[in-house]
Amino acid sequence: MSRYLTPSKIGLLALIRLYSDGVVPSSATIRTLSFLVSYLLPVRTHNSGQDESIAQHGFTISIDKLQNATISLTSAIPGRTVWDLLLKQLWAINSLHALHAFFNELPLLLEKPLDEGAGETEDLEHRRPKHILFSRNSPLGAFVRRSQLEFTRLQFHDATSLWKSLIIYRSSTLAVWQRRNPAAGLHSFDSVLQADSINADGTLSRLIYGDLSNDEDRDGPGNRIPHAMQSQLRSMAKSGLRIPSVSSYVQFLDAWKSGDYPSSFDSLHRYFDYTMQSRDRSLYQYALLNLAILQADFGCFSEAITAMQETIATARENHDMPCLNYSLSWLYQFGRTHPEEMAEIQKNGALGSEKEALSFLKAKARESNMWTLLSTTLLSEAKLTLSNGDNMSMAFESIVKASHLNVTKNITEAHGGLMLMQSSIFDRLGIGCQAWSYCELFLHCYTGQSPSEDVIQTQCRSAYLLARRGRYDEAISRLDEVDPEALRTLRYQQFWTTNLGIIKLRRHLHRDELDAGDHILAQLRAAPTGVPEVQFSVSIVEIDLQMRRGDYTHALALLEQLTTELDQQDADIFQRLKAMILKARIYDEAGLPQKGFSVALRAASLAHNARLLPILWEAVGAVGRVLISVKEFEATVRLIENILPQALECEDCELAAYLFSCLADGHMGMAGQARAGTLQRKEKLTKAMESLDRAFKEYSRIEDIRGQCEMMAKKATIMHLNGDPVLANDCAAKYLDIKKAAKAQE
Repeated sequence: MSRYLTPSKIGLLALIRLYSDGVVPSSATIRTLSFLVSYLLPVRTHNSGQDESIAQHGFTISIDKLQNATISLTSAIPGRTVWDLLLKQLWAINSLHALHAFFNELPLLLEKPLDEGAGETEDLEHRRPKHILFSRNSPLGAFVRRSQLEFTRLQFHDATSLWKSLIIYRSSTLAVWQRRNPAAGLHSFDSVLQADSINADGTLSRLIYGDLSNDEDRDGPGNRIPHAMQSQLRSMAKSGLRIPSVSSYVQFLDAWKSGDYPSSFDSLHRYFDYTMQSRDRSLYQYALLNLAILQADFGCFSEAITAMQETIATARENHDMPCLNYSLSWLYQFGRTHPEEMAEIQKNGALGSEKEALSFLKAKARESNMWTLLSTTLLSEAKLTLSNGDNMSMAFESIVKASHLNVTKNITEAHGGLMLMQSSIFDRLGIGCQAWSYCELFLHCYTGQSPSEDVIQTQCRSAYLLARRGRYDEAISRLDEVDPEALRTLRYQQFWTTNLGIIKLRRHLHRDELDAGDHILAQLRAAPTGVPEVQFSVSIVEIDLQMRRGDYTHALALLEQLTTELDQQDADIFQRLKAMILKARIYDEAGLPQKGFSVALRAASLAHNARLLPILWEAVGAVGRVLISVKEFEATVRLIENILPQALECEDCELAAYLFSCLADGHMGMAGQARAGTLQRKEKLTKAMESLDRAFKEYSRIEDIRGQCEMMAKKATIMHLNGDPVLANDCAAKYLDIKKAAKAQE
């Protein structure tokens, strides 16, 4: 929503409109204008020796303040106060259309420029006779003009958010409005819901409005603070001794979280100016630290590295070990996320190897008793072990150390990162239920005391695990459970939106809705995330889209580009092996399975050494496809049957369907090698049918239309071979029904 337009400003506009209509008598003019100007002009006014400014009462005007300022003012209408008329104005905005009409009529309050024709002026006077017109350059006129301009710039969803905020803003006056207007009901905020044909408590109402509770009252670690608390903090900062630096820093934090780069940069530079004073010189390195983080969040990576290097130098000069250790830790994490930006520093050997950097950070954290940093470093050590494909027991050792440290030192805010790492390890070991359990445990027990970033990452991972099982609706519902207050931070919103887009894109691809997939993919490409895992997922679904279109040349070109980037960045071994298997599958679907044999076999070997079991099972399936192409059906069946029990523990429907399909092809090949009419042939055909049914069931869970149709076509072929044309026709009819249902959904 627009940072300028708020429900309280709509209240001010309604009061200005009442004044323009001439219903405010002369006796109340001074008090009304004084109230308006005190909120519109960001200047100090000296009255009766008091120093009052807008910062004392905040930029947000509560409905109670409007009531207190106008309830004692009599209006030109007998028996009505200005508050009564203002309340009527606010409740007259009873739909989104009425909100648009309210802003469209704002130019009627302004004088027309001299160069415009008189005919239009006469038309305005005819529509609003005996009203006061404001000069376009006056304080009230400038406020009206800017408000109308900002509203015209709003996108539809922003205008809808403003409308919902207005409903929440005036909801506390419903009882007062009902006393003055007995016809008003609980849903009088929307004239559409009051229509006889609309169920105010039905699905449409819940879909549009959802829960209209005031989200501004919620707060959590890492979120932007509500407006009421902002007002209190401004008052506290103003009454303190170090006014300039504190107030500038608070403004910087809020603008940074909101994604307002110019304002945050400007406020931080003010903070720079104040920290150059002698009494604040010791805080200069923290200003540099915040500048580096700010630059990184807005994509200015080279500037961020330069600022962080200066932070490290200043912290060393001032002997500020906490700042120094944190800066080195941040630079290490940044290098893991953006290795291409750190190539020059790594080449110079300024930070040493990654293991040396982690050992240094652990030693310094213990010396400085920085237990939170030590816990984070241990988790980084575990992540590095997983990324390099080293011994899994070393990763477990680091996790156990971090867990022990969190318990003994009561580091409650580190539980999120710890459980996410545990979930990731068990997912790589192919134990899907355990990976899911750690996400659920964190969401049920530790969300209240953990940073919002960890909560959002856990919810996104939980949604990914649900989508992998084919439970798309539950996955989207899980993402919708994210606190809207946390999404007011730009970086969190981008991460959340990208994960939601990936889940929806996968669903569209499985449903064979490729045009809708193209639309979502274009949005995902344009959305900056800065998280390598998310960017890799976007690249994978893009290649999958090209494969489903049958454009294997383009898919292979995209894969080669992705592989080059992964090699340059020394990426996670999981991502590199996934790219290798995808290459083997492209060759298989293009009719050249034997060309991907060496790639699949190498991926299987590396996955076995790194204990990446889901990748290993998929690689074995790719090897099985190659064996089928050379008519080694028995070897394929032995391979797939040996790994299926463990592969099913991954709880990945697409992987299970792929393996069952390979197993069915193996049994079918063995049936073809047996003599017609023999018991062995019938047995193999029966097993092929069972495998096809299992594969069809797994494809149905993830709504994969092509997979279902392929399994049904193979099943019909087997029915024909068995001499059962009735069942074969039933399978063919079901095949057509699946196709028709898919077209009906588009």
